[in-house]
Amino acid sequence: MEELLDRVRELLGDAVVDSHSHFGDATVLVKRERVLESLRTLREHPDLRFNFLIDLTAVDYLGQDPRFEVVYHLASIETELHGTEPSKVQRRLRVKTRVPEDPCELDSAVEIWPAANWMEREAWDLYGVRFKGHPDLRRILLYEEFKGHPLRKDYPKERRQPLIGPRN
Repeated sequence: MEELLDRVRELLGDAVVDSHSHFGDATVLVKRERVLESLRTLREHPDLRFNFLIDLTAVDYLGQDPRFEVVYHLASIETELHGTEPSKVQRRLRVKTRVPEDPCELDSAVEIWPAANWMEREAWDLYGVRFKGHPDLRRILLYEEFKGHPLRKDYPKERRQPLIGPRN
């Protein structure tokens, strides 16, 4: 695990703010303005090839600055750490980046992993994190007239939403 983190820190350089491997999970925190460049390096570098985006989500740390964190769970299902030959080894890496409340935006990873499309739409819909450069950033779980982002910790649980009629 430490060998993987050492290699990631070496490749990403000063884009890495922090890293750790608690409970067997390798995690790096990268600068928001360098997240897209870092994700691309993690996917394309022959030593790493994190070619599979398992999940993307957001976390609301109300009261902290920056308030939000976007979390990417990556897997490399092609290579071992120092080889380029396909293997049965699957390595995982968690990449985090902090996002302020205003502007609550981050570069889209859809060009790197097309699967990020719906995951980013979900983070937008539920947390209000806007992904710059996303090809179709619109609500995915809630209807367009819904006001606010319900997984934000300051979203009022008693809030009434506008009623909408049947769609044709």
